[in-house]
Amino acid sequence: MRLLKYIIVILFINTLSYANMKTAFDFKFKNINGGELELSNFKGNTILVTNVASKCGFTNQYEGLQTLWEKYKKKKFVVIGVSSNDFNQELKTKEEVKKFCEVNFGINFPMTDITSVKGEKAHPFYKWVKETHGSQPKWNFYKILISKDGKVMESFSSFTKPNSEKLIKAIEKIL
Repeated sequence: MRLLKYIIVILFINTLSYANMKTAFDFKFKNINGGELELSNFKGNTILVTNVASKCGFTNQYEGLQTLWEKYKKKKFVVIGVSSNDFNQELKTKEEVKKFCEVNFGINFPMTDITSVKGEKAHPFYKWVKETHGSQPKWNFYKILISKDGKVMESFSSFTKPNSEKLIKAIEKIL
């Protein structure tokens, strides 16, 4: 009987996906400034991860993302912009992206180097989100809300503006 219980426990443990045991804090990106942007540095914070692109029709959402960052950062809230060219709307280099964001929108929230967010070449964070939450960016400015314990709470389409009541309520609920 004891052996049977042991076998059942082992089978149960093996059926758990390793991805489901991970949290957002297990991932890191290449920083737009060079070096690494480790999500573990934001443990205990609410994080809004957004894939961004400089030449997209939604690019004006940078302004709203910056406003969210400024409004809530003292409450342990972080916006992370993941620069991506998966939809062929990003500038060619991280230096061009950084300059574009600073000059046009005054962006000072953390940003990544140009990163793939969908398909086979997707960054491991986005593969994890797809596996654990069942969602992935369908376009630029897709938003993923991460709780203070590193779990995906909700995702929002490109059409959801950063200043939308829906997004703000979700952020405030977990702050």
